[in-house]
Amino acid sequence: MSFYEKWSKALLAKDIKAQIDCYHEDFEFVRHQSGTSMNKQEMSAMITGMYETGKLKIASTRCIYENEDILVEHMIVDFPDGTTESIIAAYMLKDGKIIRQETGATLVSKD
Repeated sequence: MSFYEKWSKALLAKDIKAQIDCYHEDFEFVRHQSGTSMNKQEMSAMITGMYETGKLKIASTRCIYENEDILVEHMIVDFPDGTTESIIAAYMLKDGKIIRQETGATLVSKD
């Protein structure tokens, strides 16, 4: 099973544990909009909180590119705050886990 298959299966099943298990212990999520970053524990808390609202929905996901070092994914995500975003995510991989994540997002109009 490719990393993308494992990752997308966890996302679509809303399997929080499986998703968090995909993160390397030295994980970093770079947040370009705010100029901040999050580690694995911070990301885990954010993901868990969003899933617990019952309003987080991965509307679609597709692999753009994958090899043993990187996964590039496109997703449409409905967030608990009512917004929908089109997201391009680049995941750098190490030891079969995500060690670094960077995303670019565009707000999707519901009109």
